[in-house]
Amino acid sequence: MNTKYRDLIEQTFYFPQEEFKLEDNELQFHGIDLMKLVEQYGAPLKFTYLPKISENINRAKEWFKNAIKEHDYKGKYNYCYCTKSSHFEHVLNEALNNDIHIETSSAFDINIVQKLKKSGKLHKDAYVICNGFKRDQYISNIADLLNEGHKNCIPIIDNYEEIDLLSEQIDDPYKIGIRIASEEEPKFEFYTSRLGIGYKNIVPFFNKKVKDNPQVELKMLHFFINTGIRDTAYYWNELNKCLKVYIDLKKVCPSLDSLNIGGGFPIKNSLAFEYDYQYMVSEIVNQIKLTCEEYEVEVPNIFTEFGSFTVGESGGAIYEILYQKQQNDREKWNMINSSFITTLPDTWAISKKFVMLPINRWNDEYERILLGGLTCDSDDYYNSEQNTNAIYLPKYKKEKPLFIGFFNTGAYQESIGGFGGLQHCLIPQPKHILIDKEKDGTLTTKVFSEQQNAEDLLHILGYDRNK
Repeated sequence: MNTKYRDLIEQTFYFPQEEFKLEDNELQFHGIDLMKLVEQYGAPLKFTYLPKISENINRAKEWFKNAIKEHDYKGKYNYCYCTKSSHFEHVLNEALNNDIHIETSSAFDINIVQKLKKSGKLHKDAYVICNGFKRDQYISNIADLLNEGHKNCIPIIDNYEEIDLLSEQIDDPYKIGIRIASEEEPKFEFYTSRLGIGYKNIVPFFNKKVKDNPQVELKMLHFFINTGIRDTAYYWNELNKCLKVYIDLKKVCPSLDSLNIGGGFPIKNSLAFEYDYQYMVSEIVNQIKLTCEEYEVEVPNIFTEFGSFTVGESGGAIYEILYQKQQNDREKWNMINSSFITTLPDTWAISKKFVMLPINRWNDEYERILLGGLTCDSDDYYNSEQNTNAIYLPKYKKEKPLFIGFFNTGAYQESIGGFGGLQHCLIPQPKHILIDKEKDGTLTTKVFSEQQNAEDLLHILGYDRNK
């Protein structure tokens, strides 16, 4: 009987895979020697593998290039990065090396845009697509960017008052988009997205607020589905309704020339992950073209706003199994030396799955376990209910340290977890490493942030501010 962990994985999945390989029975991720990383920097440890960001951007560009050629599509494709997925400078710097554009969500995003422009990372002709509900500071920052001459800053109108608020502060004529309030799947707690303007209200809104307004030019219709871009009847039905709105708008608004289909490409969350990206892109491009041909209007330029897809697969987290607790005759708890709530908050908040694999001891026998975090919170765990299938790891042995990795964690986890701030139960935030690749293929590492210490947290809490 094959009882080694390696046998389990190789019998269950196609393994090794493009990014996961074994070297001397230890896991490598994109050629990174993970045990060497642990030996050098310790654990718990967060890391970002920067080249993966550029790789995914260029994969998507290639899929759209192929689809445009296949269908003889006359519009252009523009890749935007959704900054809310990760605002870090190292992420934006890497992403902007690939001739892309930016999508923002709030006021301080514009401050980042200004920094990127000043450093020469973001060129003056780049699109800055401004989404979100716009409060006073966001309105002012958008106006500043436009008044400075960044003509391709396009605020996406989310509610009926935003045009008036923007026009009060913007000096010259400016371009806008309008966001469709898409209808959610039947299983959702509500029927229509809180974001945007309803399907039936968009043309009347245009006629009332835009059509005869010499300061405003409508250029873009924005469409996003909360469940992402998936090959389902629901997605194709919503896309079809969006295209009908585009057709109706285009007939009364010749300046409309762009369709923003938002983000939503899934990322790999298990070794069994399958998704035909090229098929989905090709079919989206084809559906847009066929609809426009049917109603005899020009096809739009296509924009996407990929966030998780851009940065998600670049990230990882490594923990050490500290101890095993046998709580009853069936449940064994492997305790990690950190907290899921603070370092991978989506596992706790929305039961999100990530690829989880041991770093070492692949030739050891395995056992079924539950994974627990260090906080005194009953929800600080990652188990079979959240992970769909049971968790198996090499058997716990006190004398043989076991390290485990969670992969493709690069989107949202740091910002949701409150990077640089307080952590639940004051469990310190781990050290974070940036990994890059030289032209000759050599991997380089540097520390982005050290693990938090007591002084960091006490300062935030105010204990030393009066000294």
